[in-house]
Amino acid sequence: MKPFAKKAAKSALISIGALASFALVVFFSTRNPGSAQVAFAESKPSAQIPADSVSFLESMQKANRSVSQAILPVVVTVDVIETKTVQNGPQNAFPWFFFGNPQQGDDNGSGNGDNGANGPSQREYKSEGLGSGIIVRKTGSTYYVLTNQHVAGSANEISVKLYDGREIPGKLVGSDSRKDVALVSFESSDSSIPVAQLGDSDTVQPGDIVFAVGSPLGYISSITQGIVSAVGRSGGPNGNINDFIQTDAAINQGNSGGPLVNIYGEVVGINTWIASSTGGSQGLGFSIPINNLKKAINDFISNGKISYGWLGVSLVDADTDLLADLGIKDRKGALATQVYLGSPADKGGLKPGDFVVSLNGKDVKTVDQLVRDVGDLPSGKTAIFGVIRGGKETSVSVKIEERDEKMVTDSSKLWPGFNPYSLTDDIRKQLNLDANLKGVLVANVQVKSAAAIMGLVSGDVIVKVNDKAVKNIGDFYSRMADSSAKEIWFDVIREGATVTTMKYKR
Repeated sequence: MKPFAKKAAKSALISIGALASFALVVFFSTRNPGSAQVAFAESKPSAQIPADSVSFLESMQKANRSVSQAILPVVVTVDVIETKTVQNGPQNAFPWFFFGNPQQGDDNGSGNGDNGANGPSQREYKSEGLGSGIIVRKTGSTYYVLTNQHVAGSANEISVKLYDGREIPGKLVGSDSRKDVALVSFESSDSSIPVAQLGDSDTVQPGDIVFAVGSPLGYISSITQGIVSAVGRSGGPNGNINDFIQTDAAINQGNSGGPLVNIYGEVVGINTWIASSTGGSQGLGFSIPINNLKKAINDFISNGKISYGWLGVSLVDADTDLLADLGIKDRKGALATQVYLGSPADKGGLKPGDFVVSLNGKDVKTVDQLVRDVGDLPSGKTAIFGVIRGGKETSVSVKIEERDEKMVTDSSKLWPGFNPYSLTDDIRKQLNLDANLKGVLVANVQVKSAAAIMGLVSGDVIVKVNDKAVKNIGDFYSRMADSSAKEIWFDVIREGATVTTMKYKR
């Protein structure tokens, strides 16, 4: 074919294509199919799905239905109302636009004053929230629902909505912010209401198939499926001491307090938080292992609170450089940087600088793990701590006491009352210290502590303890552990000058 003919043919094809497109537009706009061929949805597919594939998928579907039927009836929606009080002035006249309607009063608020010349008034408004929960126990006509502290822990009014749609008033039994857990009760004479089966979260492994159940965004009784992405995750909001099961099963707002379920229909976790840049599910959901919460259920029912065992030490995760200064290599554990005077640890002989590697024969891997394990010990129980002190491994017996928040927050009891750090080249550079200076940096001096009384200030560099030279943190803790010393004092470098602190009697 000649080039001209080719171009003509191509042009004709383009024109025909354009006309066809136009005809298609007309077809949809005029609903006149004309001579176009129409395929109906009822038409037989061109390819058949193999029978063995269908059988496999049917088995999966049957299994999913079985798990759903087992878990959905024990999952409830927890509807909460919290009454809050704000200072309400012209600049803050309508907080309910964001948090719900205010209580009606003399001035469209609480009636606690006016909003005119007398200045801003206090107003109450009701903040509504929605979460999930799991029926975990039944005692007589009382049913107990496990949920998160951030769902129900501050609620003034609680309503529990069952799977069958019944709504029953609930009551807060107890809550705890350290584990972000709460227990709610409701009364019912219906003995057919089911109770969840709790599994063993210690057996959960990455790759396990799991289901997340709850009321995401208010869509009650929603179930999603995924796998366990990881276990033993640390972190979490608000200083939570739990480790977490990470899952890619879709979790959104409203799922908090709902269960993470294994293929046997057992609850292995409580869905608590998500990591997200948008506020929606991005496949990064985190659940509290159920084994962390089993004791909490008993404590709430018995005492209305969690009873924690208390050791009385300040713990940190030690990096490789710090461990090297302590003469420790290739070991996991938790470093006791400070000890509360008069605490079980102090009475039992634990000292600042002890590197705790085991508790009752169980290896310590992280600080959070040790905190949880000590917290689960009953008051009065004697525990055996394996520690490395001065490069040598030894054991210390400590009689555990019940955690007292007043004692825990009393900084005057901390010994030595500051966080010590070995001098590094980076620290010397940042503080403009002599490159050859050896010693230990003083940081975070606690108010009313022994360190504060002695006159230490953050930024001091300790070069001697009781007139004995200190080159690094290993030396420092060795000097501090000397039981023969009845008094402690320090020589420090402060702004280029050498200063001797007051003596402190132990």
